[in-house]
Amino acid sequence: MRSVKHSLKRSFQYSITMSTAVPAESARREELLERAYAYVLAHGLADLSLRPLAAAVGSSPRVLLFLFGSKDELVRALLRRARADELALLQRLRDSGQRDLATTAAAVWRWLTALEHRSLLRVWVESYAKSLIDPDGPWAGFARSTVEDWLALLGEAQPPHSRQTTSAQAQPTLVLAVLRGALLDLLATGEVARPTRAVRSLLETL
Repeated sequence: MRSVKHSLKRSFQYSITMSTAVPAESARREELLERAYAYVLAHGLADLSLRPLAAAVGSSPRVLLFLFGSKDELVRALLRRARADELALLQRLRDSGQRDLATTAAAVWRWLTALEHRSLLRVWVESYAKSLIDPDGPWAGFARSTVEDWLALLGEAQPPHSRQTTSAQAQPTLVLAVLRGALLDLLATGEVARPTRAVRSLLETL
C-alpha cells in the first residue's frame, strides 16, 4: 500500500513538473527565436552557424538543438518568423478593403522601400535564392509560397467582375514581377527614386 502511495505521489509530482516545464520551455523557445531573428536580420541567414548565434542570443548550441530539434528546424522556425512579417502586411492590406490593383501595389511598394524593412528584405532574398538552389533543405518551398502569397493578394485587389479576362489574369503576375525586380534593384544599388519611377510608370497603365 505504501509503495502504491509512493508511486502515485511520484506520478503526481512528475505531472506537475511537466505541466510547468513545458510552458517554460515554450516561452524560452519563443524568447530565443526572437533573439535569433534579430541576429539573422543583422547577419543574414544563409550561412548561419550555431555557435556564434548561440553566443549572441545568450544560449548554447546544445540548448538551441534541444529546443528546436535540429539546425534545419531552427532555420525553418526563422523562415516562418520572417514570413510572419510579410503575412502581417498582406492581412493589413486585405483588412483595408481596397479593391484596386494599382492602389494595393503602390501600398506594397511603399512598404518594400521603407528603410526599417531593408534587413528583412535582404533575408527574404537570401531565403528565396536558397529555396531555388537547395530545394530539399530547410528552405524548401519558401520561394513558391511567397510568390503564391503575393499573387493571391494582388488578384484579390482586382474588381471581381474583371478577374476572368485573360489580360486581367496576367496583371498580378506582371505587377509582382516588376515589384520584385525593382526591389532587387533597390537592394543592390540603394537607390529608391529611380525604381520607384519605374513602378509608378507601370501602375499608371493599370
